[in-house]
Amino acid sequence: MKNTKQCHFCTNNIKDINYKNTEVLKRFTDPFSRIIPKAQTGACAKHQRKLAEAIKQSRFLALIPFVTR
Repeated sequence: MKNTKQCHFCTNNIKDINYKNTEVLKRFTDPFSRIIPKAQTGACAKHQRKLAEAIKQSRFLALIPFVTR
């Protein structure tokens, strides 16, 4: 039996993932600032893609770090 998680964005009816909302984006990165895979986050495929794009855009604009020590 699979232990499936519900998508955080679908259950809370969040339509858009904003790159400026760093608190939400940090929830989906590990301590080394890597993007956590959807198998661990429980996000659906659509939201995982949007989440990855938002994290990458936020990194590019230096809102969140690429790497932490």
